[in-house]
Amino acid sequence: MAFPPPSKFGYSLEHGRPGGRVTDLPNDLAIAQPRARGEVRVRFAHTRDRTQLADLRQAGSSCALFPRTHGASPQLVLTNTSGGVTGGDRFRTSIGLDAGAEVTVTTQAAERAYRAQPSQIGRVETKLQVGTGARLGWLPQETILFDGCAFARRLSVELAADSSVLLVEPVVFGRSAMGETVTTGQFDDRVEVRIDGRLEFVDRTRMSGDIAAALGRPAVGSGARASALIVFAHPAAETRLDAVRALLPQTAGASLVQPGLLVARLLAEDAFVLRQSLVPLIEHLHQDVIPRPWMI
Repeated sequence: MAFPPPSKFGYSLEHGRPGGRVTDLPNDLAIAQPRARGEVRVRFAHTRDRTQLADLRQAGSSCALFPRTHGASPQLVLTNTSGGVTGGDRFRTSIGLDAGAEVTVTTQAAERAYRAQPSQIGRVETKLQVGTGARLGWLPQETILFDGCAFARRLSVELAADSSVLLVEPVVFGRSAMGETVTTGQFDDRVEVRIDGRLEFVDRTRMSGDIAAALGRPAVGSGARASALIVFAHPAAETRLDAVRALLPQTAGASLVQPGLLVARLLAEDAFVLRQSLVPLIEHLHQDVIPRPWMI
């Protein structure tokens, strides 16, 4: 079989044999690879003394699952069927709770931010709206950053004054058990919480270059390879502060940044050690069944 000349199609097949290496790809073809897109929009309503699904749209690589549960509230499990996020991927999630609804949201597995090509960033955007008297547990599993990743994430939360939310966002900077180290990469993370339309809390993390070296600095991570942000918005959040501090390891801290808003940050040497601290904290603050994917 004769192959077209490289000048027309921009490739050459070494020795003309199956399995030969494709070389000399032009820059435009080398960069223009298929990219994942995914979107989930879901709304819950409180009717007949229970929370029910009111609206659902899912597209692309994003899926919403609703497992059976014995807890007080229904559970939503988000799934990324593309297997991770790399440069150029785009994912959007929007979850709304009408007045009085109660829902726990998690992910089927840890999200993975893989190596990206130059100038291409994987983006994940999440919007949460919690109505009057509603309660949301946002409990995704870890996001694992791989060497060479370029990952930007945005989480925006809109709360009513008397609603409550527990946000848990764990991040792993390379799996130490696999010998992984993030010596090159980009990580841009922003969390915003608005209560009755007022911006009450912002957390921003931006890291680039040799992330492992930055985390090794005493004033940054002191060698930590995993971290987690916990935000607990509840009218009686101050009553939980002492118990939360009692559950924290020495590499963590918690503060009441304002009445009704408790924030904690944890550092750990790896994902396993991080979970040892996270699970008791979630159990205390969420006061409901922890989603099963967390236990697998």
